[in-house]
Amino acid sequence: MADAKSSPSIKLYTAQTPNGVKISITLEELGLPYEVRKLDFSKQEQKEPWFLEINPNGRIPAITDTFSDGQTIRLFESGSIMQYLVEKYDTDHKISYPRGTREAYEQNNWLFFMNAGVGPMQGQSNHFTRYAPEKIEYGINRYQNETRRLYGVLDKHLAKSSSGYLVGDRCTIADLAHFGWVTASAWAGVDLEEFPNLKAWEQRMLKRPGVVKGKDVPEPSKHQALSKDPKAAAEEAAKASKWILQGQKDDSK
Repeated sequence: MADAKSSPSIKLYTAQTPNGVKISITLEELGLPYEVRKLDFSKQEQKEPWFLEINPNGRIPAITDTFSDGQTIRLFESGSIMQYLVEKYDTDHKISYPRGTREAYEQNNWLFFMNAGVGPMQGQSNHFTRYAPEKIEYGINRYQNETRRLYGVLDKHLAKSSSGYLVGDRCTIADLAHFGWVTASAWAGVDLEEFPNLKAWEQRMLKRPGVVKGKDVPEPSKHQALSKDPKAAAEEAAKASKWILQGQKDDSK
């Protein structure tokens, strides 16, 4: 296996989204070199043929890397990418646990909890709260409340954690996967102050250099600033809504 630190062959295809920063944060936490290709959603770059060769689903994040056979490998879906990165490069288990251990399975529990629960539910809350062309109270309430429920699960779990992280004695990819979503809670209409243990966890994560650097790839995050400026938030949502709705229209053809 090539030494990753002397062989920078990872290319990250991303944008400033909660899913996108999962991978840049993971790469920074591992100290791996990588190139960044920002995709412009307003131009629907994620649906262009060249990118569909990397991710047939036309979504970010995705990476390419040089595999052990010397050929290029593509990875898409954030959880799959994170598992690949720690299996191949985290041999010292800085942000993971050895395969087959109790902690490794628990790590996967929370990684899948994010990818099957928090991400999809909070994403729908974002849509109905910020982007939908009409305000549908049922949709807003349904997804905001489900996001709160899932945050409550995290909050109760963290209350019992002696390390302050989701699994065992260290920060793992399970924590990294949640960060971008939790720190953007206000965009979904959820007040993080309702969840003191999760709020403390967020502040703990923000003390990690890899998180601080990775969260601003490929550009600085606007979530904290927008949460304090309703007018700017409304303008940002209106701008994003145009390409989101256009993308939905194109996908329906």
